Amino acid sequence: MKRIVCEATNLQAELVEMRRTLHRQPEVGMDLPKTLAFIREELEKLGLEPQIMGQSGLVVTIGQGEPCFLIRGDMDALPIKEESGEPFSSVNDNMHACGHDFHTTMLYGAAKLLKQHEAELKGTVKLMFQPGEELLKGAKAMVKDGVLKNPKVDAAAMLHVFPGLPVKSGTVLVPEAGPFASTSDWFEINIQGKGGHAATPELSINPLTVMSHIHLALHALEAREISMYDSAVISTTIMKGGVVDNAIPDTAYMRGSIRTFDQTVRQFIFKRIPEIAEGVAQTFGASVDVQMIEGCPTVEVDHKVTETIRASLSAAFPDEVTSPKDAGMHKLGGSEDFSYVTQEVPSSMLLLTSGHSDDYPYFVHHPKVIFDEAVLSKGAAVYTIMAMDWLAKNN
Repeated sequence: MKRIVCEATNLQAELVEMRRTLHRQPEVGMDLPKTLAFIREELEKLGLEPQIMGQSGLVVTIGQGEPCFLIRGDMDALPIKEESGEPFSSVNDNMHACGHDFHTTMLYGAAKLLKQHEAELKGTVKLMFQPGEELLKGAKAMVKDGVLKNPKVDAAAMLHVFPGLPVKSGTVLVPEAGPFASTSDWFEINIQGKGGHAATPELSINPLTVMSHIHLALHALEAREISMYDSAVISTTIMKGGVVDNAIPDTAYMRGSIRTFDQTVRQFIFKRIPEIAEGVAQTFGASVDVQMIEGCPTVEVDHKVTETIRASLSAAFPDEVTSPKDAGMHKLGGSEDFSYVTQEVPSSMLLLTSGHSDDYPYFVHHPKVIFDEAVLSKGAAVYTIMAMDWLAKNN
């Protein structure tokens, strides 16, 4: 495995160039035509035969026979105007502010290494280049389209870069078994009141008042109806209503985010939000239409797969593998649609620190975020080693 690390290091300059190419022209959502064409061409140069899946998914296999281990990299960006100041900054209104250009590049690096060592593989490695992670749609779509079949995937893993953590750049964070990244769901509440003149509120039903009370009641739900041994976050993120200061509007609108790690808590919240909204509205004589929108489930980290990976990476990178807890990250409040893979096959989710917080103060999704490119070759090695070693130990 140390040979793999050395070979990956020799790819560093090539990986930096690829990452910067992707970073300059980021694409968002499920349709990534330029990104797809670029990665497909580069994989074909390696003698591989990538297959398009759905709108912009890409799948390639290396090796043959059983078992099959899947490694995933997402490719989409965010609709954020970049303010990093990097000389290779985005030339459009999108930005790779979550590091998906890193993931794509590192997975390509793994493809190159795995192809070079194909004769040594004790089974098949399937590489999943995924669109639409930021929409929480891409993994679900690729699972539906058969990414876990032909050949059947036996286990899987993903890697996510994170700058701005108080840990040495290049540290691999391997979590414990259980739910690691939270669910992500939404609520939408349309409130129907009765508009009128601001000077005669007694003749109106102010939907803004109703909305305010619903907002406060949802925080009470979060704080008083969920056990201290469980966890959930309900955040109202959009509140709209009214157009002038001397008129009470007819309607108001609010929307928000729901996060938890427990399916029972998730179902409880889905039941209580409509009940609370309808009860508050009735109190004031208004009515509501509540929509509960499912995003994605939790990422479930499998014990056996993860401990195999932990042992392999600890041997390859002594003193550079630790727990997310050492970075102050017991679990991820952010969601990850790789969860749809983890619901189907034993899987793991790893983190790779890409810039200590002293030098990289911004976190992912910030317009000024910068990632440490020095970790690109390590990421390629991590993907490669965990796939090769898992196959060897499970053949």
